[in-house]
Amino acid sequence: MSTQTPQRPESPGLRMGRPFGIPVYVSPTWLIVAAFITYSFQPQVAEGLPGRGTLVTYLVAFVFAVFLYVSVLLHELAHCVVARHFGLPVRRITLYLLGGVSEIEREPETPLREFMVAFAGPLLSLGLAGVGWVASGFIPQGTIIHVLVFQLWVSNLIVGVFNLLPGLPLDGGRMLRAGVWKITRSSGSGTIAAAWFGRGLAVALVAVPLLLSLMTGQEPGWEPLIWSVLLASFIWIGASQSLRVAKVRARMPQVQARTLARRAIPVTAEVPLAEAMRRAQQAEAGAMVVVDHDGHPIAIVNESAVAATPEQRRPWVTVGSLARSLEPSLVLPADLSGESLLDAMRGSPSGEYLLVEGGGEVFGVLVTADVNRLFSGV
Repeated sequence: MSTQTPQRPESPGLRMGRPFGIPVYVSPTWLIVAAFITYSFQPQVAEGLPGRGTLVTYLVAFVFAVFLYVSVLLHELAHCVVARHFGLPVRRITLYLLGGVSEIEREPETPLREFMVAFAGPLLSLGLAGVGWVASGFIPQGTIIHVLVFQLWVSNLIVGVFNLLPGLPLDGGRMLRAGVWKITRSSGSGTIAAAWFGRGLAVALVAVPLLLSLMTGQEPGWEPLIWSVLLASFIWIGASQSLRVAKVRARMPQVQARTLARRAIPVTAEVPLAEAMRRAQQAEAGAMVVVDHDGHPIAIVNESAVAATPEQRRPWVTVGSLARSLEPSLVLPADLSGESLLDAMRGSPSGEYLLVEGGGEVFGVLVTADVNRLFSGV
């Protein structure tokens, strides 16, 4: 299983190395699926290695699980190498319960690049399957090497073909997204189309085996059913996340510092909160900036702290005690918008930011809560 995704939480697992300068981590959840693969494939290994002891067949099945994840790693590296060729930063690769995740931090700029980054993984998997298929013909049957090579080329074939299915978050979904993007000239339309295909694919992964079982009068096997449910859950969650991302991106044009800014009044630090609020109400301002006696801004009054101050205490509390000092990172150009504005806010989380003109004049205050409201319900 392969996908490319935005940043994930820190501490993804055990760090294994840096091939091509890309950090690779293995999540503890890999041990769960490795144990499951070992248990599931042991009977097939025993059938391919008649006369071998149970311990040997379990060891071979476990080695197969390890080799399978090496194949997944190579699949993800193919995505990352092509992405870096196009100048896209790659944060890391994580191997986890259902496969691998390439954390490519920016979307490709064109549909063609999107297609090529997505296609690189399945292409490598299918190439490994072809090499393994040819090699298996030269290896004597009934040997451990033959069993491993046979299982690996079949698994790579399955991984390559499965990832070509047209639905996000699979590689085929990203290729479909690139195609719709090319036709409509809208990456958002491509994402929505591919995400809904992904949801349909998730439903089909569970529904089709169950329907076939009902039609043939056979009870579905529990192991295939577990795999179907796990894969369907992964695809449904990934497709739903892609839909949310599309909604967020659709609202990006509204993220403009100038449009969202609140008018601010200047107050000195010793002014009582009640008096400062009276002045703000009179001026129809939604924010207060603390200035020194020369009129230079030095802090921003925190809206949450003001709201938490009981009304009877406001005449005795100064605005300076409820303000955050103006660090350089809290002073933003008033012309910022879209991803640039959000990146600046993520870099220095705060409740309020001072917006200034090119010459340093105060334009207003940007309140984080006002930005968050744009994305409420997404």
